[in-house]
Amino acid sequence: MTEVYPQDLVPDDFSAQLRAMLQAHPQGVSEHQLLQLLARQLPNSLFAEPGALRDPLQLFRLHFLLFNRLYDLADQLADDQLALDIHVLKIVLVPRASGDAALQPEDPLRRYYLDWNQWRQTNADDVQRLLDGFWRGRGALSDGEVAEALEVMGFDAEPAPAALKQRYRTLLSRHHPDRGGCTARAQEINRAMLILQRYYGKN
Repeated sequence: MTEVYPQDLVPDDFSAQLRAMLQAHPQGVSEHQLLQLLARQLPNSLFAEPGALRDPLQLFRLHFLLFNRLYDLADQLADDQLALDIHVLKIVLVPRASGDAALQPEDPLRRYYLDWNQWRQTNADDVQRLLDGFWRGRGALSDGEVAEALEVMGFDAEPAPAALKQRYRTLLSRHHPDRGGCTARAQEINRAMLILQRYYGKN
């Protein structure tokens, strides 16, 4: 069986494309926004696959692949006196600090995302356990994420369970790629639904 590495799953110029996207957003972008950009600009890639954000394992793999490539890009930027601040809520290019300030402490997240065995060995059950642990406390979500999810779904405040489900069905029916809708918009709706279900404890 042929060994697969992260660079095999993206175009040859992926690092350059990532850098260009980040340079076009000097204030930074969230992971969700970056995934949307990638889905639009790389329509034949993993990032544009329909339903990618509905399946937890696929979503984990997209997230891991993106962060693996971001940390790899961060290493490449050092020669240009640039650095990357990497967080799911904000990914931004910044000037590289000089002197002692440029020395980075050991980063366990960097070590995790550059370890390709994490991708290979993580299965659907592992992802579900990760999600359960991540969502168990509301503190795992920022107010901004919840507000954005409410806006995507068209609510000003916490919706009733029935209203949330009905709105989800209506929006997804309207925007589903199989019915001529936009993949990025459908992914955005699915993500918003997941956030609101988990945050408000709705089934």
